[in-house]
Amino acid sequence: MQSVTVIGLGPMGQAMVGAYLDAGYQVTVWNRTPARADELVARGAKRAESVEEALTANELVVLSLTDYDAMDAILAQAPPAALKGRTLANLTSDNPDRSRRAAAWLAERGAVQVTGGVLVPPPGIGKPGSMTYYSGPEDAVEAHRPALEVLTGIEYLGEDHGLAALYYQIGIDMFWTALTGYLHGQAVAEANGISAEDFLPHAVRTLELRYFLEFYAPRITAGNHEGDVDRVSMGVASLEHVVHTTRAAGVDDSLPSAVLEIFRRGATDGHAQDSLTSLIGVLKNR
Repeated sequence: MQSVTVIGLGPMGQAMVGAYLDAGYQVTVWNRTPARADELVARGAKRAESVEEALTANELVVLSLTDYDAMDAILAQAPPAALKGRTLANLTSDNPDRSRRAAAWLAERGAVQVTGGVLVPPPGIGKPGSMTYYSGPEDAVEAHRPALEVLTGIEYLGEDHGLAALYYQIGIDMFWTALTGYLHGQAVAEANGISAEDFLPHAVRTLELRYFLEFYAPRITAGNHEGDVDRVSMGVASLEHVVHTTRAAGVDDSLPSAVLEIFRRGATDGHAQDSLTSLIGVLKNR
């Protein structure tokens, strides 16, 4: 029987264990709050009584934790020998440097880390079209590909352990920024009597950004920030109108004001007549 260990039973870890059980795997689980495993044990998972037991139960160990501090605290509960020969699919969110340091720490103890960044929420685990960034030793990824693909598809980025974390954090940066923009817009809408349901189709159209991304990416690559289509000065004027509209609605204007400040910095730095893509330089030279 195929087998795997999952450490960390938050919503994501629970979904992962469920996917493995559905696929016929023998799953050993451990969580700092043991009661979180109760329903999974009832479905057939095996509860480990210690971190050491969880680690030594299987060659492949999936970590789904809040951050690497949690990982450090949990793995410290087991003797180093428990890690030897294990492959840890570390699907814990943290920054690229922490990923690299964790991989080196594990290697010193005879374990291999495969770093992952899951690109779907818990309901997407085990579903077609779901994807996870992976980096680290390619042979380790390939050796455990069938088990990893029970959870999601695989997008392998390279040997550098930090790459999966880097791509993941960049995506999360865009994700939270975009959704916060949506919430701010909805706050202004509600202040003017427009419900979320009524505003939904307008929000969806506004956030369909693929055309703009595909238009700008090759120009950014070529270093072409010509203001032939848009200009930073246009953005300044537009955002000033947004800030005025927000204040008139009695809504917090700190978010659009922060974006306006970036555009104003770009204009001050001599990019008023350049494309908004010139703001990349402004952001890099904060």
